[in-house]
Amino acid sequence: MFKKVIVSDDLTSINLGMLTVLDGLQISNVTSVQYCDDAHLRIQKAAQDGEPFELFITDLSFKKDHREQKYQGGEDLIQELHLKYPDLKIMVYSIEDRIQAVKRLLNEFGIKGYVCKGRRGLIDLHKGILAVHNDEIYVSDGVAQALHKKANLEIDDYDILLLKHVSLGMSQDQISQLCKDKNMSPNSLSSIEKRLNKLRIQFKAKNAIHLVAIVKDLGLI
Repeated sequence: MFKKVIVSDDLTSINLGMLTVLDGLQISNVTSVQYCDDAHLRIQKAAQDGEPFELFITDLSFKKDHREQKYQGGEDLIQELHLKYPDLKIMVYSIEDRIQAVKRLLNEFGIKGYVCKGRRGLIDLHKGILAVHNDEIYVSDGVAQALHKKANLEIDDYDILLLKHVSLGMSQDQISQLCKDKNMSPNSLSSIEKRLNKLRIQFKAKNAIHLVAIVKDLGLI
């Protein structure tokens, strides 16, 4: 079992819950922090001291307060840790349940586990830690589609952005102008129309409203 673990969540109650799970797994060397910057400093110092952490469990969302932070959220920190400390196993414990977000963390940032907070959250966290320790990838049932090839849809961040704007009631003309204002490409009206038509065909949607409903059900937006 893991010998040295660090957990990060801005809510004390959540941290205490994670500490209880770790104690049940007989992991005694545990560090608990409430800021992403603190987590980075602790991980960095442990590595420099030759006593690195083996597992990092973090939330994604951290509320801003009076204290200035370099890392605004868990994803920012995960991205850097993945590059600097490839041997550190990272798990996410979050209320976020969008499949696309989970897929990105798994595929781009190499996290080893994703557990959704909820009634079964701590139970799943216990199971997830055991799985990750055994070099397995673990995700909660609610976001399990992120591991399936069928969830590997031909959809990128630009498509997600278009769908979000459509869900807000924006017309294609408005979306085109917004993309131009932000120097995003493609931004022509015809290219946006073609992209949305492709998405309607891909998701077998009857119209834009149906398309938005489908991608929301899939947790893509």
